[in-house]
Amino acid sequence: MEQPPGFTDSRFPSHVCKLKKVLYGLKQAPRAWFQHLSHFLIRLGFTCSRSDPSLFIFKRNSCILYFLVYVDDIILTDNHSATIQTFISRLNDEFSIKDLGKLNYFLGLEVTDRPTGLFLSQTKYARDILARADLLDSKPAATPLATTENFSSHGTAYSDPTHYHSLVGALQYLTITRSDLSYAVNQVSQILQAPTMDHFQAVKRMLRYVKGTLIFSLTFSHAPSSSLLGYSDADWARCIETCRSTYGYSIFLGGNLVSWSAKKQPSVARSSCESKYLALANTAAEIVWITHLLKELHVIPPTRPTILCDNKSAIFLSQNLVSHKRSKHIDIDYHFVRELVSSGRLYKKFVPTTLQLADVFTKSLSRPLFESFRDKLRVV
Repeated sequence: MEQPPGFTDSRFPSHVCKLKKVLYGLKQAPRAWFQHLSHFLIRLGFTCSRSDPSLFIFKRNSCILYFLVYVDDIILTDNHSATIQTFISRLNDEFSIKDLGKLNYFLGLEVTDRPTGLFLSQTKYARDILARADLLDSKPAATPLATTENFSSHGTAYSDPTHYHSLVGALQYLTITRSDLSYAVNQVSQILQAPTMDHFQAVKRMLRYVKGTLIFSLTFSHAPSSSLLGYSDADWARCIETCRSTYGYSIFLGGNLVSWSAKKQPSVARSSCESKYLALANTAAEIVWITHLLKELHVIPPTRPTILCDNKSAIFLSQNLVSHKRSKHIDIDYHFVRELVSSGRLYKKFVPTTLQLADVFTKSLSRPLFESFRDKLRVV
């Protein structure tokens, strides 16, 4: 460290300035800020969520207040307007804050509140990505990936890997509200170390798809029930080089999509049944976490969660406690789903493949099927 130019003290040329206050730049600064904020909230009667450390909950009689923080950006909501105004005044006395009013923009997410429901979109962010890629005037594509797309690490290397990394990283953030892009982004993210021209062409097709769906948003509507329903699926040996399967899930709360994922499994499955069973375990883990979060939010589901799977063998394996040569090699931590089923905390049902919404997270689909699943995922 050294003194800033023009502020050097001739008496102490080797001294540096003392840093009294900082929020950005130092590793310990966010920790110190969060510790100060959390202690203040706890003194006011808030409790820190165990499921999400950035969420604080206040409950007194029928009044409930949620406080969600991301560094110094805060979302605050409750069911009692007088209480929230009192708390904002207390917060303003302790910190220098700026009340931006009703939520409409947060970390690149655009929030639109209508009588018919809540809409989350990233239109401005998506348009910025297209401008960066110089594809604002490109011809839109109907789907993110072609149905015949099979990625391989062999091929002509792309000349500008940094540009490729930048576009893929931007698309990853876009999947916060665009679940229809999850599988495609997962595929192009697996070859970041050495992208080829084929991978770059796939990224360009995805951006052309975004061009045609700029105004699409994730929709949340008022639901009479808060039941949890999950779809779980896996495409066995999807990767042609590692023979690993791609699995995905989508979880709905009262008919609204609240969680989804598309990932490659960490180990090679010996059968389609095994790959779908491992996918069931990961989906069950996510449902358990959501259940704990809902209990902390004082929104307890009226019925036990349900997982829908299109493989009867995987469903039987999760209910059968007998170990045999076809399943004894599966890691013990995946078998916890059996305990959830046997204890009555989780219910599993069969669903036909044509109605398996998680199928869109495991493979590239034809346009009619893709658009049908996209609508059911409430990306409209």
